[in-house]
Amino acid sequence: MQFSEAFKLALQSLWGNKMRSILTLIGVVMAVAAVIMVITLVNGANWYVSNKLTGYGADVFTINRSGLIFNADEYFKYQKRKIIRMEDYQAIRENCSACKDVGALLSRSSNVVANGHSSNNTGLRGYTWTMLGLNNVDIVLGRAFTQADEDNGTHNAIIGYDIVDNLLGEGDPIGKEIHVDGMPYTVIGVGDRQGKTLGQSQDNWVAIPITTYQQTYGYNDSVTVYARANGDAAVMERAKDEVRVLMRTRRHNAPGAEDDFELQTNDTFLDIWKQFSGMFTSVVIGLASISLVVGGVVIMNIMLVSVTERTREIGVRKALGARQRDVLIQFLIESTTLALVGGAIGVLMGVGAGKAITLISGWPATVPVWAIFLGLGMAGSVGIFFGVYPASKAAKLDPVVALRAEL
Repeated sequence: MQFSEAFKLALQSLWGNKMRSILTLIGVVMAVAAVIMVITLVNGANWYVSNKLTGYGADVFTINRSGLIFNADEYFKYQKRKIIRMEDYQAIRENCSACKDVGALLSRSSNVVANGHSSNNTGLRGYTWTMLGLNNVDIVLGRAFTQADEDNGTHNAIIGYDIVDNLLGEGDPIGKEIHVDGMPYTVIGVGDRQGKTLGQSQDNWVAIPITTYQQTYGYNDSVTVYARANGDAAVMERAKDEVRVLMRTRRHNAPGAEDDFELQTNDTFLDIWKQFSGMFTSVVIGLASISLVVGGVVIMNIMLVSVTERTREIGVRKALGARQRDVLIQFLIESTTLALVGGAIGVLMGVGAGKAITLISGWPATVPVWAIFLGLGMAGSVGIFFGVYPASKAAKLDPVVALRAEL
């Protein structure tokens, strides 16, 4: 039997028994759809995280009081550390010869009021005048902070577009007044639009000079220091070493003792994210594999029913000269076609579900070509594996016995 004929018979079998086909393929469809959807969403998130972090530049690193916290022990460990102060930032800025730019950042959530409108949970950022470039903020209207803003603790502010759109309304926002936690500030600049990520707006923020921030909220918050190396990877390592020596000296870390601060690069966050996303993807694929097995068992049972229903047909084919191999290939093609049709439907459903989640929540989603082939490959493998036994049973039928079978 030619491949095209076997394929045509498989499609006719699917179409002739629509309800049975739907029930047969539902396990494969759901499994493949789940795998494709998760890969689509995780791949999109990987792309976003990678681009967002590399937007700061591969030559930027941070100095924090604490690192990423995964359990209570780490939280209490970090809470015992001394905070990083502006004096530490000044020391790094003045003494790190391998650092091109150094900035400091403080942040919290705040309430912003303007024109009778208010915005809750707005990100308030205390910036040194050097932080805008380090934090990947481009000014599209007005101006950035200057050294004078920082030295004099001015009540000037740079805002995101959510504040412009939702509070200030139409007209030029430059020169208008906003109130942040009850304190008045004059808008001197507007940052570029960042859009939404995971359903959260990236434009709902206000930046003020870091000295003004500390005058308003106190001096007991730990500062995050950003530093950009003045050269390639080798210079980056030298810059990190210089900063580590400076910080250990200032914080009186004993020789041989671990650092009581965290020095982190983009790769630190990327590695952690990739581990997390990889583990999540593996778990989902493992669960989907159970559905594939169930779908494969259903396909095998349906193929056994098909062999029973078509016993006389098999006898006629063998009587006309069909070999065992021909019958075996025929039923293998049919079971594989069944699974591939389910896989194709699952791919379409998975991609559609991923895109729907993107439209609803803003979660980034991209469909890698290899994921489509993976889904179809998984479905095809299930069809072949679970089709071997029914196909073998059909191929081994005695033609005389098969011809005597009752319709």
